[in-house]
Amino acid sequence: MAATPRKNRTARRLLAAGAGLVTVGALVAAMPSAGAAGDRFGGGHGHGHDKGKGRLVDVQLLSFNDLHGNLEPPAGSSGQVTRFKADGTTEKVDAGGVEYLATHLRQAREGNRYSVTAAAGDLIGASPLLSGLFHDEPTVGALNKLDLDVTSVGNHEFDEGAVELARMQNGGCHPTAGCFVKGKRFKGADFPYLAANVTKEKTGKPLLDPYFVWEKDGVRIGFIGVTLEGTPNIVTAEGVKGLKFGDEVETINKYAKVLERKGVKSIVALVHEGGAPASDAYDYDCDSPGPGDGISGPITEIAKKVSPQVDALVTGHTHQAYVCTVPDPTGKPRLVTSASSYGKLYTDTTLTYDRRTKDIVRTAVASANHVVSRDVPKAADMTKLIQDWTALAAPIANRPQGWIAADINGRGSTAYEKPLGDVIADAQLEGLAPADKGGAQLALMNPGGIRSDLVHKASGAEGDGVVTYGESFTVQPFTNMMNVVDLTGANLLAALKQQVSGANLNAVKILQVSKGLTYTLDTTRTGADRVVDGSVKLNGEPIDPAKTYRVAMNEFLAGGGDGFPALATGTNKLVGASDLDVFNAYLAAHSSAASPLAVPAADRITVVK
Repeated sequence: MAATPRKNRTARRLLAAGAGLVTVGALVAAMPSAGAAGDRFGGGHGHGHDKGKGRLVDVQLLSFNDLHGNLEPPAGSSGQVTRFKADGTTEKVDAGGVEYLATHLRQAREGNRYSVTAAAGDLIGASPLLSGLFHDEPTVGALNKLDLDVTSVGNHEFDEGAVELARMQNGGCHPTAGCFVKGKRFKGADFPYLAANVTKEKTGKPLLDPYFVWEKDGVRIGFIGVTLEGTPNIVTAEGVKGLKFGDEVETINKYAKVLERKGVKSIVALVHEGGAPASDAYDYDCDSPGPGDGISGPITEIAKKVSPQVDALVTGHTHQAYVCTVPDPTGKPRLVTSASSYGKLYTDTTLTYDRRTKDIVRTAVASANHVVSRDVPKAADMTKLIQDWTALAAPIANRPQGWIAADINGRGSTAYEKPLGDVIADAQLEGLAPADKGGAQLALMNPGGIRSDLVHKASGAEGDGVVTYGESFTVQPFTNMMNVVDLTGANLLAALKQQVSGANLNAVKILQVSKGLTYTLDTTRTGADRVVDGSVKLNGEPIDPAKTYRVAMNEFLAGGGDGFPALATGTNKLVGASDLDVFNAYLAAHSSAASPLAVPAADRITVVK
């Protein structure tokens, strides 16, 4: 099926900047009906209100978040969602892949006169090789074909800095890699990236458009986009250099007033910050026993404080699935949604718009998450896009790097100590241990930097157990440079306690540790006390607070990222190879077709429950 024609970019930017309003054409794209999978609640489709010129009209809001350049179906547990069965138990369902996402969205739009598609950030960054190798140009191209109308930025949109983000928006060939397709200049995004709370330190002006107004037949809905205020804590210093990240609530409330003054009274906030639902099933009742009871985390406090002028919040960042109502400052329930990650779900929300008041009728809002199942026809235009970029990537992507005996889970592991985390930390220690490479005695790896699993029976022609460059890149896509620093024992102990205190008190981040480093984590305690004093040992010897240790870690952690300021105290820094290079070197040195790498025991952190 032919892709919907590109939207007028000039008109779109004027609209986003508030210089005027533009009518957006119909977004309906015909596809053979195949019945998209839904959830227990039904919901997310029209209430039977007038679809044309009546007072009450239903506006369909389709949304997703945290795609992270996953154009192909994610492998292993990264490509599954959990749903309830009729008997109350749960099951895992394969999901995701932009060929299927396109079909589901196009089917969902059928019969909806008013349909707008929005996202909540991290659509690019930390991407598999198919997109990451080309600085995410393939993903932006796919999003254009998906008819995405608007998105907020997320923290990963800043992985390569503000200049590269501007290129994603405006187009142009990469400053060092050039044009990837001979004779073709990258056109950039047809949709606006919104960054209302990201300003330039020197001028105080917004980096990108703060809001966007969608309009059709006089129906107007405003979108305000923000990323989490803590973005500088989870992105390299170079990526956010010269930028300031403001408070999410203050920013949303500020621009809600701006939109109100412009006569836009229906407002949706796109917030790249999320929460933790009470169940990992995407279709559980988030409002049982009452509104807001089924979700916790940062987004709940944001939702409770955001102005009642805002009618719904589309969120992301935590890679969770939920459709909840959280009371606004007046106590009135308000919708808060998130569609997992990697394109495995999309949210279908019906916003009932009152033409007389120009506002959303909150009591008539319905929403549901739907599985991007793989039992529907693939979108032909997405298949071609993937094939074209795959052909360019193939010479690099298919190179064997090593062999594994079984799945080695990283992102898909729910344990504090992840088997793949052990492998990565060991690879970093081995690569940086030689005296001329830094003399590392131990290595630390941030769990969020492990982006996938190593899957034994991966798709493709390489055969079971082979780890290709494309697969290792998907696990370690940032190509962070490795650092080795002097760290006092006192600061090493402080860093381990920062896993469960300070910025990480309520959302713990357990560092993955190399062989020889052991300690006890007592989850029955609170705060820093969860790391048991005296239990931290290196090769059987207690860590001496007065002693100096050579510690290997990626440059992100060495800068204090992820809430580890103690790691930023390191001195005598040596910069080594990239994290991906040492990972691949380890796979090559420790595996073969006859002797594949075994799954680690993951016995370095003793957890007391």
